[in-house]
Amino acid sequence: MKSIYLILDMQNDLVSADGPNGKSPLGEQVRSRRLLENTAVALKKARDAGIAVGFVRVGFSADYHECPKNSPVFGGAPKAGLFKLGTSGTEIHASLEQRPGDVQVTKHRVSPFYSTTLMAQLRAAGIERIYCSGVSTQAVVQATVRDGHDRDFDMVVLEDCTGAHSEEEHRNSMGSIARFCRVTTSADVDFKA
Repeated sequence: MKSIYLILDMQNDLVSADGPNGKSPLGEQVRSRRLLENTAVALKKARDAGIAVGFVRVGFSADYHECPKNSPVFGGAPKAGLFKLGTSGTEIHASLEQRPGDVQVTKHRVSPFYSTTLMAQLRAAGIERIYCSGVSTQAVVQATVRDGHDRDFDMVVLEDCTGAHSEEEHRNSMGSIARFCRVTTSADVDFKA
């Protein structure tokens, strides 16, 4: 079964210690759960296993014309200057090595499947299983698992590479998607299985 490891929204605006969320509850979880370190371990294992790797980021044009004004999630982005394409904030964190040929997806909503090239790239590569992780559990991870499940992909979440704004929110989110995926960790995952 052909697989991909999708790393979701691990961009500087969300996970960098000196970024806008560095001192937020999300930033605290990124550090305390060692999300960057665990993701780097999983990424190396995926590359060593020879499976495809993909990076998803949220990003908007400089004028934010794709940004939904009334969204509780994204509505404040223009005023805060968040998620502006072409800035360091939308770059994937430097600790997570990108390579030529990696799947790249820029999204304007929570789900990486919504109005993006993700499905075309997955189908072209013959992908059947999606391993995923990232921030935040209650948003992009849940959306990816549910949308991937409904598109008949075998979904696997790397729990220790995933985080939310609190440990409780993370646990609740993982509990709500457990029926739609398998759960593993960066230590236990076998990308060759």
